Amino acid sequence: MSSTIADPSLMDTKELADFLKISPAALRQLRYRGRAPKGFRRGRNTLYRRAEVDRWLAAMEAGDRLAQRAAA
Repeated sequence: MSSTIADPSLMDTKELADFLKISPAALRQLRYRGRAPKGFRRGRNTLYRRAEVDRWLAAMEAGDRLAQRAAA
């Protein structure tokens, strides 16, 4: 059962990996290294709030100097 049925603002690991166009294993590695969006555990699943993912993406974009130069 998908967590997003109960709360559309939550994504599980597979849903977030699909959204980011990376594998679930790559997302787990990012989380292990502390470089993924903040998530929390509910049972055996790791869930991510959509608002937190959006904040993380904005921070990643702000730190990307190449993207900043291209936008200028």
